[in-house]
Amino acid sequence: MTQDLPGAGELVLLVGLGNPGPRYAGNRHNVGFLVLDELAARIGGKFKAHKGGAEVLEGRLAGRKVVLVKPRSYMNLSGGPVAGTARFFKVGPESVVVVHDELDLPFGALRLKFGGGDNGHNGLRSITKSLGTKDYYRIRFGVDRPSGRMDPADYVLKDFSVVQRKELPLHLDRCADAAEALVASGLAAAQNTFHVA
Repeated sequence: MTQDLPGAGELVLLVGLGNPGPRYAGNRHNVGFLVLDELAARIGGKFKAHKGGAEVLEGRLAGRKVVLVKPRSYMNLSGGPVAGTARFFKVGPESVVVVHDELDLPFGALRLKFGGGDNGHNGLRSITKSLGTKDYYRIRFGVDRPSGRMDPADYVLKDFSVVQRKELPLHLDRCADAAEALVASGLAAAQNTFHVA
């Protein structure tokens, strides 16, 4: 099992998870899309519709060729567009990095890992099924668990709180930095830098 992305000449697929459309744009579940928007701003390009069922942007990040991918399907069907885009660009699962919301981390905390379970995340479950393996990279962005009795499924489909929205740009920027570090320096180095919150 590899713990580092393939060599510098190889393409990396950076996938952000979310639900399409303005209704969901500010939801906690859409933090993957928000991080990819930050990365797109750094690359200096715009997403375009792709036949793989996703919005894509090709460019360079940290000196490497990358494709930013936002599936156009709903979260629980993310796997089809991710697998289709990976096939189109001839990229194996070991070159796929998925940015997603994580209930089991405090708001804004980041964790990077390779492989593992889906922890009840329907987007990850769909991607694992479609790729046929759990062996791809994940950048987990903490959104915290709901207080009281709110169903976590309802919680992730709500917008960030007023206080969180003020802090969100800083955390999105940091998550984009983590994605760049993973692409540039590998998993261990990125973990050492970003597993502090």
